[in-house]
Amino acid sequence: MAEAPAAPTHLRTGYLTDPLGIDAERPDLSWRLAAGRQRAYRIQVASTPGRLAGGEHDLWDSGRVAGERGVAVPYAGRRLGSGRRACWRVRVWDENDVASAWSRTAVWETGLLRPADWGGARWVTAPEWAPPATAEHDPDRAMPLLARDFHLKPPIRSARLYATALGVYHPTVNGRRVAAAELEPGYTAYDKRLLYATYDVTGALRAGANTVGFQLAGGIAHVPDVPGRYQKLHVSYGLPRLLAVLRVEADDGSFTTLVTDESWRTAAGPVTLSDWFGGEEYDARRERPGWDVPSADGAHGADRAAVRAGWRPAVVVPAPDVTLTARAHPPVEVVEELTAVSVTEPRPGVHVVDFGVNVAGRPELRVAGPAGTTVTLRPAELLNEDGTVNQRFTGRPCYDTYTLRGGDPQTPEVWHPVTVYHGFRYVQVEGLPRPATTGTVRAHVLRAANPPAGGFRCSDELVNGIHRLVDRAVQSNMYSVLTDCPHREKLGWLEETHLVFPAVADNYDVAAYYRKLVRDMADAQTDSGLVPGIAPEYTVFADKFRDDPNWGGAIVLAPWLLHRRYGDTATLRAHYPHMRRYLDHLATRAEGELLSHGLGDWMAFDTSTPKAVTATYAYHRLATTIGRIAAVLGREGEARQYAALADRVGHAFHRAFFDPGEHTYATGSQAADALALDMGVVPAAERAAVLGHLVAAIRAEGDHVTVGEIALPSLLRALSAHGRDDVVHDLVTRTDNPSYGYQIAHGATALTERWDGPTRGSSQNHFMLGAIQEWLTASLAGIRQADDSVAFDRIVIRPTPVGDLTHVDAWYDTPRGRVRSAWRRPPGGGLLLDVTVPPGAPARVEVPLPGGAAPDPAPPGARALGVEGARAVYEAGPGDARFTAGA
Repeated sequence: MAEAPAAPTHLRTGYLTDPLGIDAERPDLSWRLAAGRQRAYRIQVASTPGRLAGGEHDLWDSGRVAGERGVAVPYAGRRLGSGRRACWRVRVWDENDVASAWSRTAVWETGLLRPADWGGARWVTAPEWAPPATAEHDPDRAMPLLARDFHLKPPIRSARLYATALGVYHPTVNGRRVAAAELEPGYTAYDKRLLYATYDVTGALRAGANTVGFQLAGGIAHVPDVPGRYQKLHVSYGLPRLLAVLRVEADDGSFTTLVTDESWRTAAGPVTLSDWFGGEEYDARRERPGWDVPSADGAHGADRAAVRAGWRPAVVVPAPDVTLTARAHPPVEVVEELTAVSVTEPRPGVHVVDFGVNVAGRPELRVAGPAGTTVTLRPAELLNEDGTVNQRFTGRPCYDTYTLRGGDPQTPEVWHPVTVYHGFRYVQVEGLPRPATTGTVRAHVLRAANPPAGGFRCSDELVNGIHRLVDRAVQSNMYSVLTDCPHREKLGWLEETHLVFPAVADNYDVAAYYRKLVRDMADAQTDSGLVPGIAPEYTVFADKFRDDPNWGGAIVLAPWLLHRRYGDTATLRAHYPHMRRYLDHLATRAEGELLSHGLGDWMAFDTSTPKAVTATYAYHRLATTIGRIAAVLGREGEARQYAALADRVGHAFHRAFFDPGEHTYATGSQAADALALDMGVVPAAERAAVLGHLVAAIRAEGDHVTVGEIALPSLLRALSAHGRDDVVHDLVTRTDNPSYGYQIAHGATALTERWDGPTRGSSQNHFMLGAIQEWLTASLAGIRQADDSVAFDRIVIRPTPVGDLTHVDAWYDTPRGRVRSAWRRPPGGGLLLDVTVPPGAPARVEVPLPGGAAPDPAPPGARALGVEGARAVYEAGPGDARFTAGA
């Protein structure tokens, strides 16, 4: 009798592990196999773990379902309602039709699905922040604290805190943080939608007296004009206000509910200024020790009346006319803490702390001194010639201040801002009572807590450094939206979401995160169908910045990339109408089948490429992609309609721009040739000549590119697809301008906005040129999926040894599990390739044959399929295998 397969692992709901407070009533369920291949599955869902373990699946039993699907299986059981928990498990049958054990029990919990479920909670704030208070900056108006005292009877089974705010909020229960999340609730179109979060606060509560507290600030929802502070924009969707519900379940199943209303108390807090772009001011003398703990706890024995002095009842304010949506993606969290590598004193009393790497986050100050001493922290990416910080390219002036409360001179006060963040490598510290050391300021690195999903290493430290540049820039801009830079703008420019998607997704699991980004795009879409260049659209830019199909087209391309990588069909279906409206909008701007508006090949050295080339490239790509999406959704007529549109646009592009005499497109720029090749519009008889023209243009520039961010991904893909990875290697390993290596050679620690960013200026932490990541993973390491594969159900491993590289090692956690490709060239010649194939369907492995070597026999677990060109092709089943060629 065949041995039973191991139970499935990595159970996820909505691409999250055991999520709390989601508002999808029919979420999708996913799992990974522990080994082998799946022939069928069965899912059971129950309202309690006990019922599930006892076989009482009172919510859903899928029964046995044939097939290999293990990604994004829709829940089809009873609707749960608000605040309900579902416990689920899955078992599978392997290729021998033997059933596995049941998986571990996974859970999900619904949030507050309807407005009525907020239990009469009211929006509240402090009186001075309530209408008709002015939205203008008032230097005497500190950020508010809000708190509520209450009593609970034992025993407590569970407790959930549901919260949102217009602005940002920082919650505590009994003086303790309730979660690692920072800067909640994150970016949305504040006139349409606010995110709320669900926190498990069971462990923070106790029988008897309790206190829940919130600090509020404006965030990017309220950015007033503050004299003397940098601001990218001025906007106000309303003054800071809070909405919260606390639901506590007792062991007998009864509930105690606490909601925001006039019974809450409020007082001015120690944050006297919170400016999203310009910084935070904090006066520790205004702190209220014990403000968010019960009366019995006090504050080191302080008189409770004194603690409560100055508090007033909160006031109810009008509710924003918005949809409340659960946060169903990882929040921003502190993911790393850095210690300074050096401290200098370029001027008397002015100290500059260097963390050695450009990051996004916040400084943390440790200082002791007299009460009333104010210390100023100025974050920056660059230094002036005199060693002081240079904020020219990040927005100036931007600074945080901390005013000491005073006390024991031997005990430092520790503080960091909680309502803003910055991009910086250096922090200039002014006003210290004594000289700074490397322990005076630390750096908290923040980003959306999307789990790491990939890695890359090779024998060339320059290439490794380029990978680190890209990764650091991605991390620094991965907040509640993908920003372009973490300082000057902090806006969600959309072209990066798809042009450099591999730079994000090769290294992080962004399945749930991208769903939120796509919803932001849909919320930003105008009545005419336009999707603006930024989402949320907090400011309206001029037409060329607002309406470019390489930016707005993210509404089509980002959902498609989600589907291809993670098997997410629900996002395609939900936003297909938005995609169609966007294509209709583009049709109104087309002349014939050509578009000619927008920004062109942004940040290119060669500016000769017509805007019509880049815009029409996008039009063709969008028509092609939406046609494929329509086919996935079963809308065959519309699929044919869009395929025909793509065909017309492609032919129009070729007719308008092809130069048969020179075998090039438009002006003969690298960008024009690369885009034409990537589109697939170059006739077969001309491809070699056009490719040759592109390669010659790169060689003529000394193995440098002249393209900008739009054409760069196409250039790298086209060269690799046509067998010219040698050209990519040559341009990647340059260290003169323009190149990635130039940035490293001139001290960059994150990818910069311009090719010559370290010497020219602009943002020093910008991931828009990060397209090289796709080449590192998919070409050098060769980890990819077949053209018609979804969620890596058909893995291809096709490495490309090139240049003087002696080894490459990369891994990626697909929805099926980890795939790895590691090749090396032994000293004696030949090639060794070690691969790991995750459980599921076998992978296609294409092994390069160095020097025309004959293919070696297939290793155990694989079978030879033949030789194609200069590669031996094998089929490899799940597990580890070593392939050799000429070694």
